Amino acid sequence: MLRTARTQGIATSVLRHANEQPGPAHLIADKIVEIDGPTPVAAYLDIDQIVAAALRVGADAVHPGYGFLAENAAFVRALNAAGITFVGPTEDVIDLMGDKVRARAFVAERGFPVAPAAIEDDDPASFVERARAVGYPLLIKPSAGGGGKGMRVVREDAALEAEIETARREGKRYFGDGRLFVERYIERPRHIEVQVMGDGCGNVVHCWERECSIQRRFQKIIEETPSPALSPEQRTEICETAAGIARAVNYRGAGTVEFIYAPDGAFYFLEMNTRLQVEHPVTEMVTGIDLVAEQLRIAAGGGLSHAQAEIRQTGHAIELRICAEDAFADFRPAIGEVLLVEEPQGAGVRVDSGILEGGKVTTDFDPMLAKLIVHGSDRAGAIARARAAVQGYVILGVTTNTGYLDAILAHPRFLSGDVSTGFLAEEAAVLTARGEDVTDILVAATALSDGRLVRAVDEIPEMHRLMGAWRN
Repeated sequence: MLRTARTQGIATSVLRHANEQPGPAHLIADKIVEIDGPTPVAAYLDIDQIVAAALRVGADAVHPGYGFLAENAAFVRALNAAGITFVGPTEDVIDLMGDKVRARAFVAERGFPVAPAAIEDDDPASFVERARAVGYPLLIKPSAGGGGKGMRVVREDAALEAEIETARREGKRYFGDGRLFVERYIERPRHIEVQVMGDGCGNVVHCWERECSIQRRFQKIIEETPSPALSPEQRTEICETAAGIARAVNYRGAGTVEFIYAPDGAFYFLEMNTRLQVEHPVTEMVTGIDLVAEQLRIAAGGGLSHAQAEIRQTGHAIELRICAEDAFADFRPAIGEVLLVEEPQGAGVRVDSGILEGGKVTTDFDPMLAKLIVHGSDRAGAIARARAAVQGYVILGVTTNTGYLDAILAHPRFLSGDVSTGFLAEEAAVLTARGEDVTDILVAATALSDGRLVRAVDEIPEMHRLMGAWRN
């Protein structure tokens, strides 16, 4: 967002908590505004403080990014009251689509496809029985949920009531709301989402779809476009359905309509994210459209800059989420000091990073450190470029999932496009069977050949063994 704003001559400010490590955004922004709170997360959720900070620097508009208050209608109302533009949809749309039950009902009433379901609010006393009537397997979901949190799959009746109580507790913990609903769980589903853009005046276009089926515990880690599952006819149908849903809510700005896609080609509305997605760069890669520039244009009162017929896909793009975790030890979160970062470069390679050398990775924020995005002329070319790039991505001092991502890219099922949201669990034994990690050996070689890394080598005992492997 900051890079786009700079190209348009827009001055920017970013927030920073005292415990937050400086990142690339702090180097790009014109001004850094300190915020207070017992934890960084608490500070970033403090609406009053953030609005006051925006007023203090004379901000005309606030871009919410991906998380925290990005889909918080109260935040939008507070900004509106202060005379500050929110770069995103109206609070009414956020309220509607943020409530999964209301959103589902809204979509169903307008004839768009939804999966069979039972909603607790309809009659709490009969919820369990109505859930059973939907039929197994079931997916329990928090009504106020998002990001995969609090979701439970139930395959046997004996587990239903216990899983409902667990999901209710998780909903209260994550969202402050324990209301639930259940949907028929589609076996071996794919997760397809569609990027939409609206001007708030009834005009909506889509920027095609993204395949997000490679996910762990309902959290996406690899996204790509175009989806290898869709025929041209199916692609048009699902994208036009998404645009229709966005048009029905008179959507303004960038949003994403998500679907569950069944093996038989049927698809069902899942949810709408009323913000820019983490994976938006793959769409930018294949369409050539700067989605942040479109957001800023619309927020400033401009219309859509592209007609639907002008938005085409060229080539294939893949995004890998680089996370601080040990994928070979049950995805144990990793912390530490970032002693070295060497990012891959070259044609068709983009890195959106949140770390700097010398910074510390802690548990205060999400474990995602960076996004690696590649573009190729076709899917095979994009995969080859992604493998070369992730193998050359060097981060010393903190364990990351780069080796695991490379294993996914090399898996025959991924190469053939034969995946579903259960792929990582189904292939866990293969993907986490760790031999000598080529990526680690390359890191060791880099450390050995770079005189400024003496300290890094000394502080990471594992490097001594890896350097021995590289020499041999």
